[in-house]
Amino acid sequence: MRARYVALEGVEGTGKSTVALRLADHLRSTGRDAIVVREPGGTPAGEGIRELLLHGDHMEPWTEALLFAAQRAQLVADVVRPALAAGIWVISDRTVYSSLAYQGGGRGLGVETVRTVNAAGLLGTWPDLVVLLELDPAIGLSRQSTADRIGAEGVHFQQRVAETFAELAQAEPDVFRTVAADRPLSAVVAAVVDIVEQRW
Repeated sequence: MRARYVALEGVEGTGKSTVALRLADHLRSTGRDAIVVREPGGTPAGEGIRELLLHGDHMEPWTEALLFAAQRAQLVADVVRPALAAGIWVISDRTVYSSLAYQGGGRGLGVETVRTVNAAGLLGTWPDLVVLLELDPAIGLSRQSTADRIGAEGVHFQQRVAETFAELAQAEPDVFRTVAADRPLSAVVAAVVDIVEQRW
């Protein structure tokens, strides 16, 4: 079985980071090599861009979108593609679909326009599976101890993002699976693991 590229997506506060780690642990326990990556970040260049994106001053929507695309291109080139080629599963805490939802939908730049901009740097490397953790944006924001620059945009922005994620899931049913994230973490993890095991 070849290695797969699995994305955890959703609005703020859905537990993506923790679920990604638990899923990777499960894969390793069943004899599959797996790594966890995060966006923005995952490479020295990407971590520097992450600091700007999450903790910097105000920036124009296209500046934000292009910085996300830049860190993603570096991550795919340096980490994702080499890992997959080596037979290692890649579990990602956010991917290009976050840009489609946050910058394409939330910022109003257009989903297809943002998709086109990102595609050039991805070299055809898109997630095999996107697990969308669904949660009321207001609940997700209430779970944050300290909001970053994007998390601080407020509930109306997050609602636009959530609506765009839902539209993406409906438009790409072969790629997306949804999991309710308003349950105990153990139940969410079990549901995600079940989706992956049923798929492969």
